[in-house]
Amino acid sequence: MTIEEAVIKVKKTFADAFGGEADAVYFAPGRVNLIGEHVDYNGGHVFPCALTLGTYGAFRKRADKKIRLISANFPENGVEELPAGVFAPLSSDSWTAYVLGVVWAYAGDGYICDTGFDLAIYGTLPGKSGLSSSASLEVLVGTALMDQYGFACGQVRNALLGQKAENKYVGVNCGIMDQFSSAMGKKDHAIFLDCASLSYQHVPLDLGDASLVIVNTNKPHVLADSAYNERRAQCETAFAELKAVRPDLPSLCALTPEEFLEIGSAIKDPDRYRRARHAVMEEARTRCAVAALLGGQLTEFGRLMNASHVSLRDDFEVSCPELDLLASLAWDTEGVIGGRMTGGGFGGCTVNIVRNEAVEGFVKNAGAAYRKEIGYDASFYVLGAGEGARCVG
Repeated sequence: MTIEEAVIKVKKTFADAFGGEADAVYFAPGRVNLIGEHVDYNGGHVFPCALTLGTYGAFRKRADKKIRLISANFPENGVEELPAGVFAPLSSDSWTAYVLGVVWAYAGDGYICDTGFDLAIYGTLPGKSGLSSSASLEVLVGTALMDQYGFACGQVRNALLGQKAENKYVGVNCGIMDQFSSAMGKKDHAIFLDCASLSYQHVPLDLGDASLVIVNTNKPHVLADSAYNERRAQCETAFAELKAVRPDLPSLCALTPEEFLEIGSAIKDPDRYRRARHAVMEEARTRCAVAALLGGQLTEFGRLMNASHVSLRDDFEVSCPELDLLASLAWDTEGVIGGRMTGGGFGGCTVNIVRNEAVEGFVKNAGAAYRKEIGYDASFYVLGAGEGARCVG
């Protein structure tokens, strides 16, 4: 679906639900992380890019304090009406919790909406795929609030307030990567982001004669009731153990692999040790991968992607049979440069770099093998890096 078609669809949803026309239509993309997984909350570097899929929102301010919401993706839910300024916790199973959470986060930062609003959304990301549909929605709402209410906080602050909404209102302890990618994406570039300082560099995503192929396991990816929060807690405890012997240590990912070998024995639990080892080694892999890409060494970038998946599978234990099968199928396919799980894990997607002449065969053969082994289809998407959040109509 083109941008124009998505805008028409969300405008129609708005008009059918609320009558009249929206003031504006906004878009915020999902993201895929090329390498640097589960290090964003450990003070490390990540390397995501915004996608051309994401969330569209048709927005109109109201004269009263009501907030009315509708989703073209869940038409059976109809219009949900909420009083502005009332922030009773909502179930995180409802997409409306993310909208209200952003309004709550903005208000807590001094950006208070003086009226309510009508909002219709339409998402083009596959649901529960690990491509950050929730962050896309949060950044979309923040972008609309900034534009419509004159909140001059900027997209970096918008990303931080979206993260706050997810952490403190919805209850998922995500890092900053997802919201930052959606807010700050740039066409044909990935973002080399230092999650500790928020310094970043847009790096040209020059894949030559290759393309990004994202494969959705179609196994639901649910963070709020998964082991995601447990993994984060394990990393925090491991960091505390290491800091006891290195008081000046600012984060897990500030350690080099060599330094980790020297002091890692301070971590007393073997599971926590492996979680910390993943974070330290993934940070090193990410730095090397970006250097390889800048140097035109795409094969080395792919090798590091593969190694990242192995570490996520064995040390961080956030993979699953479906993700492991897709990664293995990629590694065994001629013309696939690299492939790994992406996102929080326990389902969701893999990201692969595939030579253009091999894409058709990879989709056909990996798809058939996956269906035979798992019993249902995977979904394949050939995508590029897109722009960040913006007004589109």
